Amino acid sequence: MTTLLRRLSGSMCSLLGCRAVTHNRTSYLIPRDGAWLLPACSGSLTGYSRAQSRWQHTETGDPVEVDLKRLEGKDDGIVEVLMCRHKARNALGHVFVSQMRELVSTLSNDSAVRVVVFRSLVPGVFCAGADLKERALMNNSESDLFVHGLRSLMTQIASLPTPTIAAMDGAALGGGLELALACDLRTAARSAQMGLIETTRGLLPGAGGSQRLPRMVGLALAKELIFTGKRVGGQTALEIGLVNRAVDQNQTGDAAYREALSLAREILPQAPIAVRMAKEAMNKGVEVDISSAMAIERMCYARVIPTRDRQEGMAAFIEKRAPQYTGE
Repeated sequence: MTTLLRRLSGSMCSLLGCRAVTHNRTSYLIPRDGAWLLPACSGSLTGYSRAQSRWQHTETGDPVEVDLKRLEGKDDGIVEVLMCRHKARNALGHVFVSQMRELVSTLSNDSAVRVVVFRSLVPGVFCAGADLKERALMNNSESDLFVHGLRSLMTQIASLPTPTIAAMDGAALGGGLELALACDLRTAARSAQMGLIETTRGLLPGAGGSQRLPRMVGLALAKELIFTGKRVGGQTALEIGLVNRAVDQNQTGDAAYREALSLAREILPQAPIAVRMAKEAMNKGVEVDISSAMAIERMCYARVIPTRDRQEGMAAFIEKRAPQYTGE
């Protein structure tokens, strides 16, 4: 009974944004405003400190499947989302989705964050997609509810105010590719395989893929890829506009991550408020007619005019020096 309650509470948490806690063998749903610290992901990670993790955890004994790393020094402002569900190739199960949801919620309200990089600590895979073993235990109603929550998570990632980069050093299939599509930018190893393969399982992309892929590569090509369940490599993904950069894989298996970090470092020196407003203007403008889009651009521009960063940018140009932006 305790196991059943734990599963049900975890499912509701992934949808409602609360957390499941078991105390004295009784399961409760706890809001996000707690403050328990989650231990760091297992595995070697250069320069990582447990104190850097801003993740909150449950007391259910669930393993850490998603964690956070804040870079320091010259990379201060870059945050990495670490996917580390080693035993299931980062499959999108209840615990993984719940932890990712809470972490993304934390990032959305953190003004110190300038760029977010989503990466995997599992060798050879970015995210394998749905956890089919968990899904097989669900009835029709539970499955529909879970996929709705998964779709909501991808929207939450897409709505992060700062630029996001998915670093695909390995397979990104089904929901794994949908996660990458929810990010602003994507880097991939040429050896990485990616695809929306749901039709090969009797399904269709249900976490935003059927909508984001056509917007990315065009309707006709998206239909071909989804109808056939075809997988493409990193080079082909670059050629069709699915990823921004493709690189040869290295001996340590993290070439796409290194390229994503290089891209994040190109974004980092720019004025953070201006970058956020540019993202908002593009994301909202592309969904409406051109006249409405121009109005959105004007509103976003108006929010940049009174900032100190705009004044700093003008002063640095006149004084022929590098600007020092503070996000104010």
